[in-house]
Amino acid sequence: MKASDEILEVWKRFDGFPMETLTKAWFFKRTDRQKQRTVELMKQHRQQYNITGNCFDLALWLLDEFRKEGIKAYPVGSELGTEEAHAAVVAEDKHGRRYLCDLGDQWLQPVLLDADDPAFSGERLAGFFPGAEVQVFAANGHTEIIYHRPGGKRSQQAYDLDPVEDGVFWQAAEFSQNHVYPKPLLEVRVPYKNETAHWEFDDWKSFLSTSEGLFPDPPAADLSEWAERIRSKTGYDREFLLEALKIYKAMEKR
Repeated sequence: MKASDEILEVWKRFDGFPMETLTKAWFFKRTDRQKQRTVELMKQHRQQYNITGNCFDLALWLLDEFRKEGIKAYPVGSELGTEEAHAAVVAEDKHGRRYLCDLGDQWLQPVLLDADDPAFSGERLAGFFPGAEVQVFAANGHTEIIYHRPGGKRSQQAYDLDPVEDGVFWQAAEFSQNHVYPKPLLEVRVPYKNETAHWEFDDWKSFLSTSEGLFPDPPAADLSEWAERIRSKTGYDREFLLEALKIYKAMEKR
């Protein structure tokens, strides 16, 4: 179920890249023009502030890296053009095997999608997603991922695997960047004991998801404490974090 070395080499360039909406709100306030950043601008912001972006930012950046290496890749997603949209990438190896590459949901590595491949397994798999086992169900141009978490908890994510034309995907990305949900979100893969866990900041609460279960953090006293907590997990620029968090606090008061 694991991807080939050439796909993994590109994927690992994004180790330590969070998925978050802080950059979305921050950039929305900074420009009256196109809200979806180019890959070049994302790289500049990464150098300046050590920031990344949301699932569309990460998909576009990953797509660009795959194509630069001559790897066939295309964008996919679910509910594109809506506020519930989710974006990812499918990459193909030299043998035409397809792999789901989802930085937006903070997967640990890509996973095989072709149910007719001898290497495919529909069983629960460890080592692909932080703090959970996954099952892949793929058929008729769609795939559904079931996440099995400690304590019997389950969730799922569906994808339409038909390639999305680049222009259509950029339109969906622009729609997403123009709709800022008023609750901040950041997810990042972090080391924990002998595994990679999933730390999340969501609507002014934070917690760690591991194979042992969910560990909530104590509440933060103020924006400064939130900024420092997020900085310690991500390496993000502290002034950027304060600016972005203030934007979200202002949205609460509307």
